Amino acid sequence: MIPSRLGAAQGAENKLLEEVARHAYSEASAFAVKLAVEEALNNAIKHGNRFDSSKTIDLTFRVNSAEIAVTITDQGSGFDPEVVPDPTAEENLVKPTGRGIMLMRAYMDEVHFNDRGNQVRMVKRNT
Repeated sequence: MIPSRLGAAQGAENKLLEEVARHAYSEASAFAVKLAVEEALNNAIKHGNRFDSSKTIDLTFRVNSAEIAVTITDQGSGFDPEVVPDPTAEENLVKPTGRGIMLMRAYMDEVHFNDRGNQVRMVKRNT
């Protein structure tokens, strides 16, 4: 369990990236995973748990030679990812919301949210 503080997940992120390196993923794939995981963790802390220090985040991962699967769950009330405004739409270009989800979807091969909206599962394949 990770406390709801920015930077608190550094140790868990490092373990994930060590596994990614151990399985000989490319630098581009390692960067993609690092960026997507940081965005998802920041969203869980800021938007899910709302910086509530009594709440935690669960980060689990599985890395093998075929793929990297990461699941991040917060204790927040959740959200509907379908109603997050498109950050590339002209009316949203100056708004600071929605970019994390866009980056996760751009860098990972799969991004799925649970029905409640408090868990994201991301997959990066080794191609």
